[in-house]
Amino acid sequence: MVGTIDIMLPHYGDTALMQLAVRSVLAQTDPDWRLTVVDDGQEEGVPQWFAALGDDRVRYQRNERNLGITGNFRKCVELVEAEYFTMLGSDDLLLPNYVATLRAAITARPKAAMYQPGVQVIDENGAVCSSLVDEVKRRLYAPRTDGRRTLSGEDLAANLLAGNWLYFPSIAWRSDIVKEVNFREDLSVIQDLALVVELIRRGEELVVDPAVCFQYRRHSGSLSASEAGTGKRFAEARRFFLETAETMQAQGWPKAARAARRHLSMRLHALTMVPGALRKRQTSTVRTLLSYALGKNQHSTPTGP
Repeated sequence: MVGTIDIMLPHYGDTALMQLAVRSVLAQTDPDWRLTVVDDGQEEGVPQWFAALGDDRVRYQRNERNLGITGNFRKCVELVEAEYFTMLGSDDLLLPNYVATLRAAITARPKAAMYQPGVQVIDENGAVCSSLVDEVKRRLYAPRTDGRRTLSGEDLAANLLAGNWLYFPSIAWRSDIVKEVNFREDLSVIQDLALVVELIRRGEELVVDPAVCFQYRRHSGSLSASEAGTGKRFAEARRFFLETAETMQAQGWPKAARAARRHLSMRLHALTMVPGALRKRQTSTVRTLLSYALGKNQHSTPTGP
């Protein structure tokens, strides 16, 4: 039987959006959850707001110093106590059926390490929307399924390295294996994919449940969007994919190694950023984006076809 599910919320940024995220947890139809908020900011009034909630399932703490996104993720993992947890984004929302949906998926497929439920995408104002990125995820990369489906092995690794269709903040994780691996300290915007690929490499399974229970917010103010705009995201991605290609080849997974070397969807994403950088006259960013999109300067030792 699945016990309490830990909901970890690493916070930095918009206080109003974070409060909406917390209220979406409080509105769950399944009450067996525990929310832990780890605040990496210094906004006034936030500790008092949490104290006024009066719900002993909600725990709040503020970091003495700023840890950064990956440091705060790692701290959240260390604080997990339950057998399963989720890492809620502070600008995302749970639909009321989220905990119940994940509990049912875990009960039905208890051997997996990751559970990806159905997701709606919303904009800055909370309206359900769509974007080119999400349409590509859905149409080209995400598996077709009418019910729960378990995925694993080289095929899954190759699929995700070609185009990452997961929504990281919506995933429920098995705590023991994530605590063993944790997030890589040297990554800041692609650390979620790195964790997933490492779990798959270790033989862990991913369960996909199409029941929609999560709202993922896309807006221009996100860390990944801002770092994509400067080209930093893609410099980090290039390093990760080339390293991963070598790891997959050593694993005996040539299909996954080829997908990592090509990382086509990420390169196409970089190409879509070029017009915006041109409009802003960001010459150096344009050069970085084009270099990444066209596959220039990608040095790695040939390890297979």
